[in-house]
Amino acid sequence: MSIDSPILPSSSTLSDHPLLQPLNIGGLTIENRLMVAPMAGVTDNPFRRLCKSFGAGHAVSEMIIADTALYARKKSLYRANFDNEIAPISAQIAGAEPDKLAEAARYQIDNGAQIIDINMGCPAKKVCRKLAGSALLQDEDLVARLLDATVNAVDAPVTLKTRLGFENGRENILRVAKRAEQAGIAAIAIHGRTREDMYTGNARYELIREVKESISIPVIANGDIDSAQKAQHVYEMTGCDAVMIGRAAQGQPWIFRDIEHFLRTGERLEAPSVSEIKEIVLAHLQELYDFYGEYSGCRIARKHIAWYTTGIPNSNAFRQAMYGEESTAGQFKVVETFLQAHE
Repeated sequence: MSIDSPILPSSSTLSDHPLLQPLNIGGLTIENRLMVAPMAGVTDNPFRRLCKSFGAGHAVSEMIIADTALYARKKSLYRANFDNEIAPISAQIAGAEPDKLAEAARYQIDNGAQIIDINMGCPAKKVCRKLAGSALLQDEDLVARLLDATVNAVDAPVTLKTRLGFENGRENILRVAKRAEQAGIAAIAIHGRTREDMYTGNARYELIREVKESISIPVIANGDIDSAQKAQHVYEMTGCDAVMIGRAAQGQPWIFRDIEHFLRTGERLEAPSVSEIKEIVLAHLQELYDFYGEYSGCRIARKHIAWYTTGIPNSNAFRQAMYGEESTAGQFKVVETFLQAHE
């Protein structure tokens, strides 16, 4: 199968559940309100298209650092590649200098992006050390200047991805969200943790609900949404306009199909068979090889293969052997053989 092949029934069969309805972001229409969270090293062009083929209405690119000196680097070129992607295309940028963030926004619009997303949520140390990502939440004046500069730089919707705050006990998401709305941000996605939390503990949705009640722009809830039932629960808890799924889509991009089916029918889909997983994995691998080439394609595919095969008997031993494959042909063959043996 191609990762662009249609998976879902036509929209005319969908129920009236709010999360399955179109969403307007700055004049652009998102087909539904099930979104793929931007994840560094994961949400590349092939993965975004794969998730959209399973029913995700929107996907945001990997984080692109707002430094023109890095734009020509191979990694940046891959991250900013939107070829054959289903519109509207959203490019996420990160930085701590208003002029550079504005310049990055203009560059990505010229590059084909239709929406600019600002990263103020990444908790990674190497990003926070540069006072970017979630570290920005410590300086609300700088946050305001970054928002204003980016919105004023482009004639396109600008969205914001952020967290509850930098540290527990000092959550400032309500102030940040109101300032974002004032700046002209078109939608805000909130991960229900602080930077201090990283990815530990449970996402907290109460503050996301407070944000939803205090501003009029779309609010997107993110954090710990790992099933169709959890998506419904988070929607009910927060009153959010959309849900955003990150880590739970790793190795199971069909989660968007599962959520759509549950919200439409109230029934749970059975987990995909190993035969179906094999078809999905092999198609995804071929897309990765075509996109990245022999050397990088083989290496980038390894983490996806590991995610896909988690829980399958003897997968630990298989993964160790798979990691040793240095060619795309060899890697493809061992994956195909392993999955065929478990069909």
